[in-house]
Amino acid sequence: MNISIKNKKYFAGSVSRGFASLYIGKTTVMIASGLLGIFMPIFLYNLFGQNFQSMVLYYGSGYLLYGIFVALGTGFLNKFGFRRALRLSILFGALFYTIFYFMGANNYLYLIPLSILILTFYRLLYWIPYRVDFAKFTDKENRGKQLSAVRATRNIIGIFIPLIAGLIITRFGFDILFLAAIALYLISYLPYLALPRTEEEFSWTYRETWQYFFSKRYRKTILAFMADGAETIVGFIVWPVFIYEILKGNYFQVGAVSTLIIAVTVIVQLYTGKYIDTKKHRHKILRWGTLFYSLGWIVKIFIVTSFQIFAAGTYHNLAKIFTRTPFDVLTYEMAADNGHYIDEFTVLHEMAVASGRTLMVASVLLISIFFEIQWTFLLAAGASLLLNLLTRKTAMIKSRAEM
Repeated sequence: MNISIKNKKYFAGSVSRGFASLYIGKTTVMIASGLLGIFMPIFLYNLFGQNFQSMVLYYGSGYLLYGIFVALGTGFLNKFGFRRALRLSILFGALFYTIFYFMGANNYLYLIPLSILILTFYRLLYWIPYRVDFAKFTDKENRGKQLSAVRATRNIIGIFIPLIAGLIITRFGFDILFLAAIALYLISYLPYLALPRTEEEFSWTYRETWQYFFSKRYRKTILAFMADGAETIVGFIVWPVFIYEILKGNYFQVGAVSTLIIAVTVIVQLYTGKYIDTKKHRHKILRWGTLFYSLGWIVKIFIVTSFQIFAAGTYHNLAKIFTRTPFDVLTYEMAADNGHYIDEFTVLHEMAVASGRTLMVASVLLISIFFEIQWTFLLAAGASLLLNLLTRKTAMIKSRAEM
C-alpha cells in the first residue's frame, strides 16, 4: 500500500506507508536522542568522576552483550513478531532514560548495570525490525534519497537541539533533558501503530549464525561492517569528551559549536542522496569519501581551540556525507537483495557492528592508558578506510548446501 506523497523535485513517485511510519517515528526518536546525544558521554564521564576508562567500559559492556545475544534475540522475534517488537522497544527506550533520571553519585553502582541490561533489550527489540522494515519499505529508485531524507532530518534537528540542550543543562541540569527524552520516546510509539506487518522468519540456529559470521565467503562484508562500528565508537564517545575538555566544561559552548558544525551540512546531504540514486558510481563515491573522511580524523588530533573544533568538525561532517550515504545505501540494498534472508543478513550486520564497537572500545581503553585520548582518532581513520571492503558481490546469503 502506498500513500500519495509526490515530489518531482526529490522523490520519484510515491512513498510507501511503511516508510512514512518509520520516518515519523524515527524523527521523534532522533529528537529525543539528540537532546542527549553529544552530552550523554559527558554525563557519564562526570558521573564516574571524570574517569575516561570507566565511561568507555560502560559503552563497551553494552555493545558486547548486544553482539552476543542479537542472534538469540532474533529467534525470539520469530514468535513475538517484528512489528510488535519495534513498538515494545519504545517502552524500553523510555525506561532507559527513566533510570538515568533517578541516577546519581549515591546509587549509580546499582543503576548502571540495570541501564546496560535495559539498553540491550531495547537494541534487541528495535534495530533488527527497524533495519528489516527500512530495507523493505524503501525502493531502489528512491533509497538514496529516502536515506538522505532521514539523515538530513537528523542534521536539521541537530542545528537546534545541541544548542537548546546546552542551555537547558547550564540553567537546569540534566533532569529536564531526561524527562523530555522519556516523553518523546513515548510519543514515538504512535507512528508505529500504522506500520504494516512484514512476514519474516529467522531460520538459523545460534550456532549456524556464528558459522556464517566467520565464513570466508562473507569475510570482506563482515569486516566492512565491523569497521563501521569501530569508527562510530570514536565519534560517539571519544569526540564529545575531547571537545568538552578543550572547552573547559562549558556545556553551552559544546552545544553551540555542535550546532554550527551541523548547520552547514543539510543541503549537501540531500544533494548526495539524489546524486547516488541517479548515478552508478556508489563505490567510487565511497572510496573518495572514506579517504577525505579518514584525513578528517587525523586533522582532529591537533585541535586546540574552539574555532579549530568548528573548522575541522565542519570539514569532517561534509566528508562523512560522502562516506555514510553510499555505505548505508549499499547496506540496505544488500539487505533487500537477500529476499527471504533479509533478517539473517541484518543479524550478521548487527553482530559485525557490535563486534567492531567492542574491539574498538578495547583499543581505546589501551591507548588512553598510555596516551592522550585524541590519538584514538588514528584508529578511527584506519577504520574509515576499511569501509571500502563493502561489496555487493559477496552479499547474498546462501543456503548451507551452497556454501
